[in-house]
Amino acid sequence: MKKDRNTHPGFKWGPFTTRLPGIHLKINPSQHIQGSLMLLATCGAVTPLVMQYFEVSFEIAWTVSLVMLFWVLAQTVIFGDPYAAGAITAGLPLTIVFMNTLTPGQQAIEGMIAIFLVVVFLFLFFGITKLGEKFNNLFPTTLKAGIIMGAAIAAFQSELNRLPEMPISLVTAWIIILILMFSIPFSKIPDNKLKLAAGSNALLIAFAGAGIIGWLSGEMTYDLSWGFFVPPVGETLSTLSIWAVGLPSWSVILSVFPIAVMIYILAFSDLLVANTLLKGADKSRSDEKIDIDPTRSHYILAIRNMGQLLTGGPLLWIHGPIWTGVQIFLIERYKKGKQVMDSIYGGPMNFYILAIPLGLLTPVIGIITPLFPVALSVTLLLTGFACAYVSISMVSSNVSRGLVLVIGMLTATQGAAWGMGIGIVLYLLLIGLKEDSETNEENTDNDSTDEEEAV
Repeated sequence: MKKDRNTHPGFKWGPFTTRLPGIHLKINPSQHIQGSLMLLATCGAVTPLVMQYFEVSFEIAWTVSLVMLFWVLAQTVIFGDPYAAGAITAGLPLTIVFMNTLTPGQQAIEGMIAIFLVVVFLFLFFGITKLGEKFNNLFPTTLKAGIIMGAAIAAFQSELNRLPEMPISLVTAWIIILILMFSIPFSKIPDNKLKLAAGSNALLIAFAGAGIIGWLSGEMTYDLSWGFFVPPVGETLSTLSIWAVGLPSWSVILSVFPIAVMIYILAFSDLLVANTLLKGADKSRSDEKIDIDPTRSHYILAIRNMGQLLTGGPLLWIHGPIWTGVQIFLIERYKKGKQVMDSIYGGPMNFYILAIPLGLLTPVIGIITPLFPVALSVTLLLTGFACAYVSISMVSSNVSRGLVLVIGMLTATQGAAWGMGIGIVLYLLLIGLKEDSETNEENTDNDSTDEEEAV
């Protein structure tokens, strides 16, 4: 039997626990550079989109990204959740679809603020009432699969539209990331240090490969200068923060409610994945108890998203509980023992802690800025690929599969309200009030076998 275990010490305040680097959490420099560069490139990927939709300068868009990095790190260090924080990535394609219906500038800013506010309300409401699981269960599997398929289709659609801009660089990144993360022949290669290192650093390798090929092909140019980036905090707050922009109208808030509900459902699914991963990690160590609290996580996500609005302004990202790829990587290190990772809380801290300092160095900005389109493309490609196979694997009947595709297409092309509204009507007409087990257990043996092998 395992001996009695305690959670890692820290400053307890209410439901939260602050654990400071160097005091409560052991500093591990070997993770600083790799993690921080990955976080900068991935988080900064939406910087060009912020410039496009909100009609702001690079300096303002980059400042908002740096603010997001603070709130990502805060999830573990200030509030005490054990997750490697990230964004609700599957919500990004749906958000882009919505942004495309708005006029760039003030209207787009107000629309994004409205999404943030409704998502914050949902996190607080379901955190206080603890009804998140019951609400999630109200949505039949087919409807949830349709929402996820909508994210997949929107992601693929956006990247196909972007492909003519940087065909060589983007295709290079796609090939590298798909081989390292999803290739069946690659997975069958015997494990060795080189393969494990490649799998653990798939994003970094894809960025580096595309960066080199892009430079050689002339699709990318690097403008390096030495100095420090001074964030225009005042201009950013006066342009994007809720203090300056004000509250959106009730009509705008009501118009974003369907997409906010979809984003919450995706976030709740992320929490389920995160908790499953962490429960597995908890069983592997006898020296520490991992404190998993979904209610606390709801509060933290509400605070992070509201904090983003108050201190920097909205991004296209919505703050979410987990960066899945990083979480898996850190958990695998955690399982190797205390000598590799002292505490589960130290993993995200060490991986993220240098992101903001590096993001203030102009040489680093000069290197990663040309990679933003690649980082965004890889993020959306992975989102689309994963969402597609997850949504298909969630259902097994032909009727459900067809409905999933219809909901997905409507969501990606017409918006969340159409996808959810028509999806519910079609679900009631084609499947009925209750999605019983027989609905998703038709005689589809060959397809089911193929899916199991793929997963």
